[in-house]
Amino acid sequence: MFRGIANLNLVADDMAAAVDWYTAVFTEDPYFVRPEQGTPQYAEWRFGDDDDEFALMDARFRPALDAPGGALVSMHVDDIRSSFDRLIELGAIEFDPITPRGDGWWSASVSDPFGNLVGLIQSPHWASQHEA
Repeated sequence: MFRGIANLNLVADDMAAAVDWYTAVFTEDPYFVRPEQGTPQYAEWRFGDDDDEFALMDARFRPALDAPGGALVSMHVDDIRSSFDRLIELGAIEFDPITPRGDGWWSASVSDPFGNLVGLIQSPHWASQHEA
């Protein structure tokens, strides 16, 4: 049934700043931006071995819930320490510290400058599934 994550979508009040910040994180410009001129309301990057889609959406279009809810989506990284440190250097704030989970698994999360949680996982299972 489930084949993978089609889109990870975060929100930001200051889209111009968020696009600049994630351009630094991914070290490339988004491949898709709307509108094409002026301040973006939506932007997408592709990353990783599977070309996963990471998107930013203007907070004006944030879905609203009657009760608390949501998800923390974690992205696999090969070196959790260097990835975590780089996000902190770019202005993210530690939310959950780098934590060993056993058998070579590590996790951590940060809050980006726009209030979104971004999870990191260093997973031997994910790595073995994606060996070249």
